Amino acid sequence: MFKHILVPLDGSRLAEVVLPAAGYLARVLGAQVTLVHIIEQGAPASVHGERHLTRAEEAEGYLEEAARRAFSPDLPVRRHVHTEAMENIARGIVEHQAELAPDLILMCTHGRSGLRDLLFGRIAQQVVASGHTPVLLMRPQRPNPREPFLCRTLLAPTDGKPTHERGLEMAFDLARATNARVELLAVVPTMDKLAGSHAASGRFMPGATRVVLEVAQEQLESYLGHQADRGQARGVAVSASVLRGDPASVIVETAARVDADIIVLGTHGKAGAEAFWAHSVTAGVLAKTTRPLLLVPVLPARHEGRKGRSVREKG
Repeated sequence: MFKHILVPLDGSRLAEVVLPAAGYLARVLGAQVTLVHIIEQGAPASVHGERHLTRAEEAEGYLEEAARRAFSPDLPVRRHVHTEAMENIARGIVEHQAELAPDLILMCTHGRSGLRDLLFGRIAQQVVASGHTPVLLMRPQRPNPREPFLCRTLLAPTDGKPTHERGLEMAFDLARATNARVELLAVVPTMDKLAGSHAASGRFMPGATRVVLEVAQEQLESYLGHQADRGQARGVAVSASVLRGDPASVIVETAARVDADIIVLGTHGKAGAEAFWAHSVTAGVLAKTTRPLLLVPVLPARHEGRKGRSVREKG
């Protein structure tokens, strides 16, 4: 399970929405946390009324204060400042996967400075697509933001493909570590929700397409039953359902119905930026929910990139 959690921070309160989850996971999993800040090249003096961290000394002071404020003294928290200013903050985070070797990255879906753009559209997308490290994305307006972060229910959607089983495995591992239950979900599109070539088949061969969808539902019911048995054999409370409709909408509706604390999604990281999100269920889910998403890259991806002058790491 996760033993090293990397948390990129830009100095804003929005980016700090991930800190309660980092503290919770570090405690229940016995994991180390590394808070990282990357100096942004050509950054403005302030953004949204908050001072921008442009010098290594103030960034180090900020990370130290954030660690003291958000984590109990007995949790191992390190601070890492990348002092060589970078224009591409997303690439800097990607490069730190190799440099710091985390097995989980926690990120807010939007903050300021290097994170001021829609993080999921620019930075988190590149982090997932360029590496092999799972990324837990959180929204500033997550359900009940004043409540402490807990992991009681995990929703694990799947399309039944073997390549996505890494996401299911991670859901079972996390559920076992946190004593959470897992809701397995598969969604078979209805005729009106088919896309691409499948939509064309539905128009020209509606009868045959309905049969194909019925067979797909039967196969997924069998597959989820097998996966539920596997999870239960590991001591995890598991239930499973196969529903019909638009996949992203059904996932979001189910997450609300079961009050999922995290939605665990296996996602391909091998494609380029535009292709990565083409017809993406993951992007649709994020657009429709404020619940945390744990994105699990399901295929190995080459991780390449230069390393900048990277500094003072303190524990």
